Amino acid sequence: MARTKEFDPDAALQSALELFWRRGYEATSMNDLVEHLGIGRASLYATFGNKHALYLKAFDRYCENRDALLLRELSGPGPALAAVRSVIRRFADEAAEERRLCGCFVTNTAAELAPHDPEAARRVEQRWDFMETLLHSALTRAQAQCELSGDRDPRTLARMLLVVMQGLRVVGKASTDPSRVRDAAEQALALLD
Repeated sequence: MARTKEFDPDAALQSALELFWRRGYEATSMNDLVEHLGIGRASLYATFGNKHALYLKAFDRYCENRDALLLRELSGPGPALAAVRSVIRRFADEAAEERRLCGCFVTNTAAELAPHDPEAARRVEQRWDFMETLLHSALTRAQAQCELSGDRDPRTLARMLLVVMQGLRVVGKASTDPSRVRDAAEQALALLD
């Protein structure tokens, strides 16, 4: 007869996500995970696999949560350019907040794992493709709504904004000056005028 799990796998995954987000992949050991999650090593392996598999599941969870928010923000009714501006300002504000020390899980993964981990690199690229597609779609709608000049290339602008958004997260994680990321975001937005 199979034993029932003595813990909530969903809550454990969220807890692992938070630990990985705060400390990074390499700085988080299996012992750290066992202690932080309050789960036996065997149960952890049986439920999530090894540390790498758990990290990728945590990455996916982070993206599910963030993707839903970004989709709502950029696909909603109303002026599309205002939605794009709001998203960029939100990224800057989040990068400037106290939680900034954790950075962005995607950006952290890109810097720490993607150069030598093909599966992590694939997931990062998928996330960036998703963000770029949403931005491109919103900027195309902005052009159709006459909010963005017809001579602007929505695809190129979307790519520039994606890079700016990721850069805001990197600089915000290390900078003690919140105006640095906010000023950079406003300069990027000025390119949409």
